[in-house]
Amino acid sequence: MTFPVSRSGRRRIAWAALAVSAAGIAVFSGATYLTGDASASRIPLNPHVAAHYLTIVVHALPASLLLLIGPFQFANRLLAGRPALHRTLGYVYMGSVVVAALAAYVAATFSVSGISVQVAFYLLSTAWLYTLLQGFRAIRQGQIQLHRIWLIRNYALSFAAVALRAFLGLGLVLQGPFPSLAFHDIYTTSVWASILVCAVVAEYFIIHRTLAPLVRKRSNKPRIPMYDS
Repeated sequence: MTFPVSRSGRRRIAWAALAVSAAGIAVFSGATYLTGDASASRIPLNPHVAAHYLTIVVHALPASLLLLIGPFQFANRLLAGRPALHRTLGYVYMGSVVVAALAAYVAATFSVSGISVQVAFYLLSTAWLYTLLQGFRAIRQGQIQLHRIWLIRNYALSFAAVALRAFLGLGLVLQGPFPSLAFHDIYTTSVWASILVCAVVAEYFIIHRTLAPLVRKRSNKPRIPMYDS
């Protein structure tokens, strides 16, 4: 026996799945790098650069924080009537993105995972900062809907950290039946796949869940007939 789920119900389920998965990765990653133990790093360290681990920590901790904050910034019911809270969390989120992105540039430069992964993280960090800047400019100009669109894109790029773990886990599982798969290839593919998939999903969501309803609403408005004088 099946029970129909309303559109609002599906949205709440999707939001809950987003929040839980983001929180899981945030806590897992944050706890790892709070210890200060370089041997526990989930990312291969450059043995020739002592500061590599530090740049990863500076990236991982604010990135974990913004993963936790992000879903709540899109929860309209939770923030209804609390614009000050939304604004405060927004500033914390924005500061976290800036610090995490700048640290990611440096960490990528020291990376031992190859040029393909370095380029991917350079592009991700640039897009991260650009979408944040556009979202900030939009809200400063009072363009709330445009602000929301840019922040959807920004958080989708943030969520690539969650998708990366999922793709990496899938790749490691596939190593069983396909032992020729090298970890380096799995990691490189997972990095690019997480960025591209999250970016595409964000655009799909923006077009079908944000822009399309606005277009339908505008097209359904009664038109005032024009008469020649």
